[in-house]
Amino acid sequence: MNATISILVEVPEDLHESLASFLEARPDWDQDRVFSAALSLFLLQHSNSNTPDRSLNYRRAARVYLDTLFKNAV
Repeated sequence: MNATISILVEVPEDLHESLASFLEARPDWDQDRVFSAALSLFLLQHSNSNTPDRSLNYRRAARVYLDTLFKNAV
């Protein structure tokens, strides 16, 4: 089951400008895709998979990250 959670965040102006520039140069990406990729990569880099529950969460984050990166790749 894919559940979507809406997140409202404030980001520093410099980061917002970088994001806007990134999205302008890559019309196949949108804000949601960038945030999904960034958040899932963060979770992968800052977690471990030494228990069954953590291992499952790690695999889920990895799947989201890869699906997000290669969403439009053919």
